[in-house]
Amino acid sequence: MAGHSKWANIKRQKARVDAVKGKVFTKISREIIVAARSGVPDPNANFQLRTAIEKAKAAGIPNDNIDRAIAKGAGKLGADGAALESIRYEGYGPGGVAVLIEALTDNRNRTAADLRAAFSKNGGNLGETGCVNWMFEQKGVAMLSFAVTESSRRRERSAATLQLDEDALLEASLEGGAESYEITEVEDTPAAEVFTQIENLETLSQTLKERGYSVDQVELRWIPQNTIEVTDPDQARLLLRLMDALEDLDDVQTVTANFEMAEELMSVSMA
Repeated sequence: MAGHSKWANIKRQKARVDAVKGKVFTKISREIIVAARSGVPDPNANFQLRTAIEKAKAAGIPNDNIDRAIAKGAGKLGADGAALESIRYEGYGPGGVAVLIEALTDNRNRTAADLRAAFSKNGGNLGETGCVNWMFEQKGVAMLSFAVTESSRRRERSAATLQLDEDALLEASLEGGAESYEITEVEDTPAAEVFTQIENLETLSQTLKERGYSVDQVELRWIPQNTIEVTDPDQARLLLRLMDALEDLDDVQTVTANFEMAEELMSVSMA
């Protein structure tokens, strides 16, 4: 599993204070506004909007907030969000780690200045457009979760059982046009991520649902084509601090980096 994915999983397991949840609400609401503005404001006819709404519901955003964001994107509540634009930024973290950032902003100068400050304070630097983009490939990702009964927690799952589960997942994934999948865990619950071409994500998601899988979320994600192994504790601490600083910025939607790091080192560095 890519280092960034491990890092994201560990962060998901940490308790979130209300202030942080508020930031999550803001980021997802912005996604809804842009999705509603870029297509029809009807989730049934706009996959990007439907995806953003599903993400909002998973994050616990109230329906009233979701409806207001859709209305803003559709221009029914004034010009809110009309100036938002998607911008991709690129840079280097400690040790030459490549960092790709996607932002939604109404002020390019402010966003660039905030990013530059976050990089410089944490051993990195904001680069020029195209400096690291070639190291990543964008894919569609469907994230699945699997219910675990109390009895299955008590007994050790055999290799045969795991293989049978993977066979079924492989069959469903191939039917949906997937390229690959990865077994993982989210908060000690079995999960999987299924990868496909961007234009096939809606088909994959629908196929998996029809086959009875619980599709928690679908998204577009940048996947690193090569990785840098981080083993030095000081570098690890600085790198994870940079990732946190970038994600905490209001205009930043996603941060992806091409590092690999042992979970033990990651846990200690984030403590």
